[in-house]
Amino acid sequence: MTTKPKAKKFRIRRSAPAAPTQTPPPAATTPSPAPARPTPQAQPASGAQPAPQTEGGQAFAQITPKRIAVEGDVASKGQVTTENTIDAIRKEGLTGRQLRMARRVAQKHNLAPISDFDAVRLLRENGVDPFQQSSMLELVVPDQNDKGAKDGALTKSKIQLPQTVPSGDANLPSTELGPNISPAEARAAQIAEIQAGIASRRRKKMAVLVTRLAFFVFLPTLIAGYYFYSVATPMYATNSEFLIQKSEAQSPGALGSVFGGSGLATSQDSIAVQGYLGSREAMQRLNEDVGFISHFSAENIDVLQRLEPDASNSTAYKLYKKYVKIGYDPTEGVIKMEVIAADPTTSELYARKLIEYAEERVDGITGRVREDAMKGARASFEDAERKRESALQVLANLQESTQILDPAGATAELQSRLAQLETRLLDKELQLAGQLENSRPNQARVNALETEVRITEAQIQKVKAEMTTTGSGTDSQARINAQIRVAEENYQTRTLLEQQALQQLETARIESERQVRYLSLGVEPTAPDDPTYPRKFENTVLAFLIFAGIYLMFSLTASILREQVSS
Repeated sequence: MTTKPKAKKFRIRRSAPAAPTQTPPPAATTPSPAPARPTPQAQPASGAQPAPQTEGGQAFAQITPKRIAVEGDVASKGQVTTENTIDAIRKEGLTGRQLRMARRVAQKHNLAPISDFDAVRLLRENGVDPFQQSSMLELVVPDQNDKGAKDGALTKSKIQLPQTVPSGDANLPSTELGPNISPAEARAAQIAEIQAGIASRRRKKMAVLVTRLAFFVFLPTLIAGYYFYSVATPMYATNSEFLIQKSEAQSPGALGSVFGGSGLATSQDSIAVQGYLGSREAMQRLNEDVGFISHFSAENIDVLQRLEPDASNSTAYKLYKKYVKIGYDPTEGVIKMEVIAADPTTSELYARKLIEYAEERVDGITGRVREDAMKGARASFEDAERKRESALQVLANLQESTQILDPAGATAELQSRLAQLETRLLDKELQLAGQLENSRPNQARVNALETEVRITEAQIQKVKAEMTTTGSGTDSQARINAQIRVAEENYQTRTLLEQQALQQLETARIESERQVRYLSLGVEPTAPDDPTYPRKFENTVLAFLIFAGIYLMFSLTASILREQVSS
């Protein structure tokens, strides 16, 4: 590890140039304020003025060790005046830039100042303002031989000198020091006075700040804390949670099965129930059933929370929204409700009543959908049943009029009789043909066979007549059979339609049952033992933060406006 070399400070004394003849040589000065009486200065041994030492644009007179004050040596009047003038310029608080500007202006006017303050003094004595903002042409010094120059005096186009202002009766501090006070003691006294003034102003500002904070922050917080701890009526809160479910069967593989078991399936119903419980209608029903307004208008409730007995519904509804808090969690589908009242029993009663209202609202939401579905299916079934009965009545009337219960059976019977008669006719004809083949047939037998053949043919014609015509000869048996068959088929069709309508009715009933919403309680409302509100400490701290924030906001606003106005 290396350390930086320490350089020693050296002062270099230079021989001062010969002062111009028009200005008297000023004496070396120190940066201390002007004393009350002039300090005797020692004359240099060589008789020449000490050279100034410049550092950063500032000139300092170097005092050699050989300059020793001599008792009884008194400075001249010009030296004292010069020192007093330089001390007065030093007290003006000029900046380094102004002093450097004065040194440059003095050099341009061919002056030889020993310091920056001496440059200001020489310029002012020659009637030049060193700090006047002028162009470069105005700084040009005319020739000594020009007309109007007197004794080397400097001329300028525009001269603006600082003017003295009469103090009048103002009590200004004196620039003269006491006879027994040194400059160091005077400087220390001034610094102590400034520090005392700063401390006094700080104490005043701190006192004003504490007063403002006490009036605008601490006092309101104290009043709020007193209200919360001593005046506010304790309130009891009953918490409950419930969710809405439906009994719809989940079909495997369907998209609805993904969200069927979540709260998204009943989110609309939950939001509707939440809106209903927080509505004016629920407040009016609660007031009609258990007296919500009368409970909060009792005398045991403090003035700030009490509701007037003749309060309007709007005022009561504002209080209802304050004491009945309902929230819905869409991720879980749970509705959380908090009901606040002046006693725990009333709070639990209000909570149970509101849950009953929610159940009624849930049933009302799905009741219309279920009723519409059942109404259409029931009407279709009743129409099918009525038409089936009409078809059955037509078939029965046709069977009564034709006296044929089974047209197919009657037709089959006639066909069987016809077949038997034709077989018998064929047999008799064969027997008759056999008798006629004999050379000497038995006439009696032949006559008998011919008679039987004729009778059989008559019977066959009769059966055929029964099959083709009725007894009156108006309608054929085939037409009657066709009518009966149409009536039977119509009846069978109506019966099938009735069965389908009945099946649709049953399906609609099942679907309506699936559309039913159930309000399932997750947390039963239970009366609390201890008061829930007000939260004394939390509310007091919150009041403090609110008042402090308001004060800070107004303070910043006032400071910004004050700065904008003063700028």
